[in-house]
Amino acid sequence: MTAAAASMLSAVFFNAAADEGMWLPALISQRIDDMQEKGFRLTAEDIYSINQASLKDAVVLFGRGCTAELVSDEGLLLTNHHCGYAQIQRHSSVEHDYLKDGFWAMSREEELPNEGLTVSFLDRMEDVTEAVLSGCRKEMTESQRDSLVKARSAELIEQATAAGNGLRATVESLYYGNRYYMFVYREFSDVRLVGAPPSSIGKFGGDTDNWMWPRHTGDFSIFRIYADKGNNPAPYSEDNVPYRPKTHFSISLDGVREGDFTFVYGFPGRTQEYLTAEGVRYVSEISDPHKIALRTLRLEIQRKHMDSDRDIRIRYSSKNASVANAWKKWQGEMKGIRKLGTVDAKKEYERRFEEWAKGTEYEGIVSKIDSVYALLEPLSYARDYYQETAYTIEAASFAMKWNRLMTDALLTSHSDRGEEYRKSAEKLEKTFFADYYLPVDKESFIAVMKEFDRNVPADRKPEYFKARLLEYGSIERWADSLFTLSVFTDSLRLKNAHGMILTDDPALEFARAFDRWYRQEVKPEADALERELNLLYRDYMRGQMEFEQGKEFYPDANLTLRVAYGTVAGYSPADGVDYLPVSTIEGIMEKDDPEVFDYDIPQRLRDIYAEKDYGRWAVRGADGKTTVPVCFLATNHTSGGNSGSPVINADGELVGINFDRVWEGTMSDLDFDPELCRNIALDIRYVLFIIDKVAGAEHLIEEMTFASED
Repeated sequence: MTAAAASMLSAVFFNAAADEGMWLPALISQRIDDMQEKGFRLTAEDIYSINQASLKDAVVLFGRGCTAELVSDEGLLLTNHHCGYAQIQRHSSVEHDYLKDGFWAMSREEELPNEGLTVSFLDRMEDVTEAVLSGCRKEMTESQRDSLVKARSAELIEQATAAGNGLRATVESLYYGNRYYMFVYREFSDVRLVGAPPSSIGKFGGDTDNWMWPRHTGDFSIFRIYADKGNNPAPYSEDNVPYRPKTHFSISLDGVREGDFTFVYGFPGRTQEYLTAEGVRYVSEISDPHKIALRTLRLEIQRKHMDSDRDIRIRYSSKNASVANAWKKWQGEMKGIRKLGTVDAKKEYERRFEEWAKGTEYEGIVSKIDSVYALLEPLSYARDYYQETAYTIEAASFAMKWNRLMTDALLTSHSDRGEEYRKSAEKLEKTFFADYYLPVDKESFIAVMKEFDRNVPADRKPEYFKARLLEYGSIERWADSLFTLSVFTDSLRLKNAHGMILTDDPALEFARAFDRWYRQEVKPEADALERELNLLYRDYMRGQMEFEQGKEFYPDANLTLRVAYGTVAGYSPADGVDYLPVSTIEGIMEKDDPEVFDYDIPQRLRDIYAEKDYGRWAVRGADGKTTVPVCFLATNHTSGGNSGSPVINADGELVGINFDRVWEGTMSDLDFDPELCRNIALDIRYVLFIIDKVAGAEHLIEEMTFASED
C-alpha cells in the first residue's frame, strides 16, 4: 500500500458524524472532538493509554465471545448472565440448581472455579501494516501474499509474546486486508463464579423477550479473577489470590435520562457493513430463512422435552439458549433488511460507484464480485445446510472428537502424550453424557436430515447420504439403527470400547462421511472463491474510500476492542408505536406469571415489590411514584461480543451493562439505521438492587467504588 493510500485511509476513517461506528481505541484521539461535542467530559488518554492506567484496563474479553468489566480493586467482574450461563449450568444439578435458584458466594472460599474459562486484558494495539505487507508485490498471487502475511504476522506475534507471563497476541486484518493491527493481550485462566441471579431474573422473559423492547431482564453474573502472589496469570490454585487491576470502574448511581451521552467499550464480534447487494441478498433471502426454519425444528424438540422433565431442562438450558439466540436474531435481521430496502439501496450505490469508476483501476469490480457470488451461492447453501443439520447431531460430533483423542492416546501410549490424550477423551466423555439426552438428539436427527433431503439439490448431496437413505428406506429407520447401535449414545457401552480404535460405529461413520464430503466437495471450492472475493473486496473497499471521501469508514468488527458512542434514546419501530428509553420494576410485575416458566419471578422479588422495600436503590419515577429502574436504550452501535460490555456515562462512570439489541435493529451487522438501531443495557442500579435486596450479598457491593465516594 502506498503512503498516499495510507493517508487517504486515515482521513476517511475518522470522518463520521452519526452514532454509527465501532472505533479503535488506539485512534480515538481523532474521534475525541466529536465525542466531547456530544457531551463526553474525559480525554482520549483516559479511554486508551499504554503509559498510564486507562478505561481499557478495566475491560476484558470474557471467554471467546463476550465482554466483562472490573468493578473492584480485588478482581471483581460483571458480565451478562447469558455470558456466564455455561459456567452456571456446569455447576448446577438437581440438588444444587443454580440456574433455577441462583448462586451467591458469601465468602471467597465459596467462589467456584471454571476450567477452560479465560479473561484477556488488552495490553496494547498497534498498526503493523507496513511490517506485515513488507515484501508484498503486485505481481504476487493471492496465495503467495497470504503466505507472506502469515509469516510476517507470526514473527510479530513471537516478538510480542516472548516475555511469556500470560501474553498472547493476534494480528488482525482490517478493511479487507488494506490495514493490519496487532493486538497484545494478557490472559488469566483462574476465573471463579461469584454470583448469579436465578434464571427467572437473569433470563426473565426467555426467548419471548429476547431481542425485544421493552425489556426487564436482569442479565448479569459476577466473576472474580485470581492471580499468583506476584499478581501474574496462573492456572487455578488454592494459593492464588484476587487479582489487583490497574484500574476499575467507578459506579454512578445518578442513572440516565433521554439524550444523555453513553459509550460502550467492548469486543464486538463480527459485522459486514461493506457487503455488496448480492452478499446482503443471499443473507436475507436465502441463508437466514433456511437457517431459521431448521433451528425452529430443533428448538421445538428441545423445548418439548425440557418442559416435561426438570433434569432435561437443566441439561439443555445452555444448548437451547445458544440455538435460540441466533435463531431470533436472524428473524429480526431478515425483516430489518427488507424494511430498509438495503439490497436496492446498495444496488443504487453500486450503480453510482461503477459510473464513477469508469477509466480507473476499479472499473467493473462490482460486476466481478457479483460473478463470484453467483458461483459461490450453491456452495454457501450446501455449507449452511451441513452446519445446521448433520453438524448439529450431538452423538456424531462427539464421536469424531472422542475417537480422535482415543486413537491418538493408543498410538502414543508409550509416552506422556498418550496419557494426556486418554484423560482428555475421558473428560470429554464425562462432560458430554452429563448434558446428553438421546431422544432429543434422535428426534432432531430425523427432523433436520429430512430437511437436508428435501432442500439440498441431488448433485450436492453426499453419496454416503444417498446410499444410506436407499438402504434404510427412510430417515426414521436410519435413525433407529444409528442411535440403537452406536456406542456414542450410551455411556456404559462407550466405556467398554475404551482401548479400541473404532472404525465402523454408525455415528462415527455418519460424522466422518459428512465431514469428508464437506471438506472435499464443498469447502475447497468455496474457499477458493472466497479468496477471490476477498481480493476483490480489498480493492472495492479502497475504491469506496476514494469514491466517498466524506463517508464514515470504520473497520468491521472482528472481536477486537472498540468504542461505540451515542445517546440514550427511544425509538419508533412502526406507525403509531413509540417506545420510551427506560423500563422499571413495574414492567416486571406486569409480566409476572407463575404459570409461565419464563415469567415466574422469585417470590422474594414479589414481596419486595409489595412492600416497596427498595432501600437505597429507589428512584422517583415519571409519575412521581417510587420505583426501581431496570433497563435502558441507547444509540450505540453494538454487535455480538458486546454482550457484557460496560455502558459508560460522560464522566467515564459505569451506568449499565450492555446485553442486547432491539429486534427491529438486528440488521445493524449489515446496515446500521440510526432511527431503528438501539442497544439494550441493564441499568447498574437494578444489578445492585438484586445483589442487595434479593441475594443479601451486600459484601459484594462494599467492594465496589461509587462515583460519589471518589
